[in-house]
Amino acid sequence: MPSSISVSKNSLTRVLAGTVALVAVPALTLATSQPAVAAPAAQENIVRTAADTGQFKTLLALSKKAGLVGALSGPGPLTVFAPTDSAFKAVPKATLDKLVKNRAALRRVLLYHVVKGNVPAERVVELRSVRTLAGPKISIRVRGGSVFLNGSTKVVKTDIGAANGTIHVINKVLLPPKG
Repeated sequence: MPSSISVSKNSLTRVLAGTVALVAVPALTLATSQPAVAAPAAQENIVRTAADTGQFKTLLALSKKAGLVGALSGPGPLTVFAPTDSAFKAVPKATLDKLVKNRAALRRVLLYHVVKGNVPAERVVELRSVRTLAGPKISIRVRGGSVFLNGSTKVVKTDIGAANGTIHVINKVLLPPKG
């Protein structure tokens, strides 16, 4: 069962290894710097797994709008740093409206949350950064027993297993650097 990440640094790897996994997006082919790891055993793909949790309605709706549901439902493996519905509520409405009207920009933002391969929490804590399917990297830091992406986005649950990858739950929406 997924758990919160708030432990000492010494036990972080052990705790993260048994928690939530990120969602995988199969049909996408951008390279990453880390090797792929076998996905945890699970019955449902990333999209169905995310839907079953009930906390990713906005992410799934935007993925559908961006045409990414098929890729996230494919064979993978993929890892998804998945913002919750609460995380999307913190994004200014004007920003979300602008993304919804610009499919390419929306795809870029959503793919910035996806990594090729299955990257479980025990591997995440060993990395300094990871390349996303959008192209730019996300920085990874462990501070005070918690994992942070790009400085302030906290990983709140890890290793939610899906048949085609892993979902890690984050508390903010990541925005890729302009370019």
